[in-house]
Amino acid sequence: MRYLILSDIHANLAAFEAVLAAAGVVDAVWCLGDTVGYGPQPNECIERLQGLPGLVCVAGNHDWAALGKLDLSAFNRDARTAAEWTARTLTPANRAWLEGLPERVEREGFTLVHGSPRFPIWEYVLTPAVAYENLAYFDTLTCLVGHSHIPAIFQEGRAGQGVIQFVPVPGEPFRYRPVRSIINPGGVGQPRDGDPRASFILLDPDAGTLVYHRVPYPVEETQARMRAAGLPPRLAARLSYGL
Repeated sequence: MRYLILSDIHANLAAFEAVLAAAGVVDAVWCLGDTVGYGPQPNECIERLQGLPGLVCVAGNHDWAALGKLDLSAFNRDARTAAEWTARTLTPANRAWLEGLPERVEREGFTLVHGSPRFPIWEYVLTPAVAYENLAYFDTLTCLVGHSHIPAIFQEGRAGQGVIQFVPVPGEPFRYRPVRSIINPGGVGQPRDGDPRASFILLDPDAGTLVYHRVPYPVEETQARMRAAGLPPRLAARLSYGL
């Protein structure tokens, strides 16, 4: 079996298409939220995602923001502007699809959330300490999270060791079982680890291994669409730097 694990598409269709092309044929696609927000093509990304095999998708904070389910005062000015634009741009059918997304899903020994198992919509798992606190909030062996846009693997250590963080190396298989883990595939549409290439995981659940991948995409195409839509210039500029 071959599963594509991705998160934070953020309405960036050019990045999304590059990921799908690089991933090739897969048996299932698991999306960890924030299909929309920031980017210029929310409807196109939702509709592209809906047609993928074995799709499982959860809600993210920007998905909820576009639906009016979050207080936008918690967002910075640019994010708030983008959320309001997205809300106006979504078709009724795509809005309904977002409304139906769950906060949390369990599949085949995995828990899928956007932020963290403790606060599925909006908590960043960025440190071993936060990852350790979250181990008590899921019952499966592995939890897949997004939200930070930063590729990361957190694994439970031996007694007294807490949680150990691993920095994924693209192209190198990583054995995530049998240790309890919290795994972030990084961001498709707005990476924030200093690498502007889209990030994703190909998972082999039978073997218990995963491989991180990075793929370039035509950033300037997305930036041009953002400018044409009147989205904040800073949101377009940051795509060039992976920030």
